[in-house]
Amino acid sequence: MDALYPRAAISMVEILERLGHRVLCPDALVCCGQPAFNSGYWDQARAVAQPVLESLQDAEAIVIGSGSCGAMLKIFYPQLFDKTPQKEMACGVAARTWEFSSFLVDKLGVTDLGAAFPHRVTFHDGCHGLRELGLKQPPRTLLRSVQGLELLEMKEAETCCGFGGAFSAKFPMISSAMGDVKCHSALETGAEYMVSNDSSCLMHLQGLLSRQGKSLKTMHLAEVLNCVKKN
Repeated sequence: MDALYPRAAISMVEILERLGHRVLCPDALVCCGQPAFNSGYWDQARAVAQPVLESLQDAEAIVIGSGSCGAMLKIFYPQLFDKTPQKEMACGVAARTWEFSSFLVDKLGVTDLGAAFPHRVTFHDGCHGLRELGLKQPPRTLLRSVQGLELLEMKEAETCCGFGGAFSAKFPMISSAMGDVKCHSALETGAEYMVSNDSSCLMHLQGLLSRQGKSLKTMHLAEVLNCVKKN
């Protein structure tokens, strides 16, 4: 988010601060180590992940605007650090980790942020958020509370977009073909925006849509929820 989607990160911070929370982002927070982990290089992944663990160990709640990174901390850090001195720390961090929409709905009980976004929207379920974290309803609950927003479900909402991090680099033709299926399904709905809670998926899909000259735009969930109604 720092490099490619700063508006999504800023939107998350502004929303959480409006709800009365104090948001900190330690300098030691860099990559969670998932690329190396997914590629089988667990020693290298631990070297990257340990500073992340240490910088988050005192946080009351760890909120992540990505199902992918969220699943890494919540599901895979306890596996990565199993049988190491950092296992207890990893389990503690995992227990306090929340994906952004789940934190709002499931932890805070917030479903209406007073947002207004008068557009037709379809939602893409990222694989990690859906399959690893089991988050189907929280983002939809939040979107249905946005004034003027029309949520149009696509047939392939739960189908992988084909990005998969290293997968898209190793198998670009398959990755693009999978992305085309997702884009076609989204376009069928007549939506103006395809929204997701995972920026890596949005990066892949927006690239495909832009190269095809399509008008459908992608947008992170937090950006939509930060469109506050003007008094």
